[in-house]
Amino acid sequence: MSFGIVILAGGRASRMGGGDKPLKQVGGKTILARVIATLQAPERPMVLNANADGARFSPFGLPVIPDAMPDYPGPLAGILAGLDWAVAQGGLRDVLSVPGDCPFIPADLPERLEEARRQSGKPLACAASAGWTHPVIGLWPISLRDELRAALHAGERKIDRFTARFGCASAEWPVLGHDPFFNVNTPEELTEAETIAALVDGKGNA
Repeated sequence: MSFGIVILAGGRASRMGGGDKPLKQVGGKTILARVIATLQAPERPMVLNANADGARFSPFGLPVIPDAMPDYPGPLAGILAGLDWAVAQGGLRDVLSVPGDCPFIPADLPERLEEARRQSGKPLACAASAGWTHPVIGLWPISLRDELRAALHAGERKIDRFTARFGCASAEWPVLGHDPFFNVNTPEELTEAETIAALVDGKGNA
């Protein structure tokens, strides 16, 4: 399985009152640091999709790429940027997209998505939990980047509507105490994430 990872942090975080959600602290670590620690491996190149001045993310040591289109058109533009970046790396077949506001991403994410895709025979796969699919958390073939670029220029903004054109498998995760794809969009959810982190980190140290 040859893939790169794009962490999506290109939104405006309006429900958080602005600022970068991935730089919020959860359990003494930034959400971004948690995502990187869970998914990073020597054989997996990783990039951060963020707009404006990327220097604010320099402590994490990742390359930073902006959306593939201006004016914050949504996560599809960040995914396309990740696909373009992956082509430039050479030798990659897929891109794994993950949001920068999910502090508890499961470590088996890429393997489970690949297995769901293989079993279904569909070219795309996304995560699911608690009866919901999470289209932004997915495995994307680089071969679809031209179709995605054309769709974006034609005004497409919904991930699931785009993926439905080609077929998208889903991999379901159980909710055991907390949703592994819990994301932080509001100050209240940041407080909830602190509670979850105390439990998750405590188990890890036990």
